Amino acid sequence: MAYVSSDRVLHTGFAGVFATAVASVKAAMERRAEFTRTLRELENLTDRDLADLGVHRSQIVDIARQSAGYK
Repeated sequence: MAYVSSDRVLHTGFAGVFATAVASVKAAMERRAEFTRTLRELENLTDRDLADLGVHRSQIVDIARQSAGYK
């Protein structure tokens, strides 16, 4: 026997569209905060610390993007 579960809620009408838009903006803000936090932390490391992690300074932005879920 198979079961399917979904946490998605179907919103209809203006209230639903508004709720979906608010959730989308909130998710984007959280993603941006994660990007900024990771970027700041990596930029504050010394070149030696980055080398210990196997990271070159030119890779920091890409790593922060990946950490935040950007493609």
